[in-house]
Amino acid sequence: MQKPRFKRPLLKLSGEMFGGKDGYGFDREALEAFAREVRSLVDSGITPGIVIGGGNFFRGAKSTLPSLKRHNADSVGMLATVMNSICFADHLEAIGVKTAVFSAMPIGTFTKVYDINLARSYMDENTCCIFSGGTGHPYFSTDSGSALRAVEVGCDVLIKATKVDGIYDSDPIKNKNAHKFTEITFEEVLTKKLGVMDLVAITLCRDNKLPLKVLSLNDSGVLLKACMGEKIGTNVIEDNKNI
Repeated sequence: MQKPRFKRPLLKLSGEMFGGKDGYGFDREALEAFAREVRSLVDSGITPGIVIGGGNFFRGAKSTLPSLKRHNADSVGMLATVMNSICFADHLEAIGVKTAVFSAMPIGTFTKVYDINLARSYMDENTCCIFSGGTGHPYFSTDSGSALRAVEVGCDVLIKATKVDGIYDSDPIKNKNAHKFTEITFEEVLTKKLGVMDLVAITLCRDNKLPLKVLSLNDSGVLLKACMGEKIGTNVIEDNKNI
């Protein structure tokens, strides 16, 4: 049996994906489909960490409520990620995936308070860990939170799953002639201002030599293919280095 190229990935999932076609709230079919994707990793000896956005409920900094202060908007967005994490954890547990939910800030008995050593020990015991609440601070995106958690718990790749199948030089939805990169360096992402992840996330990955893959979850099996090392989506690499 082929051995995985990456055995401890950090999966960054957008909250909108949990909302199905509408992109809002919870869609049962979407949740169950994504849970099966994670189960396929576990069945192959891969233990993922997961960070989920909150956009299916609230997008923090992009709030359209003018009276809501930015830091409070980000706090509401962080709470949305906690709701998504608790819900997704139950869908994983329902199909036999051992799961633990951590929050960056104390939130009663709903989740475990994030602790690097505790999270590492859970993952060493093949428990899927979901990291909610972003970094616990406003003005940081869930992209930044996912890169930070990936570095802290020793993940060997960061996989950002979106509705787009990789990184393009322009929006492929608006521009049918947009060019897709199969590989691109961290420096190129920064200098071209491609916006696939924010500056903090890209810099964390680059400085800690953490491989980054960007792909779409529209097709089943892509997460496993990525962890097996197949060329799928876009690989963000160091200069003159393949992943």
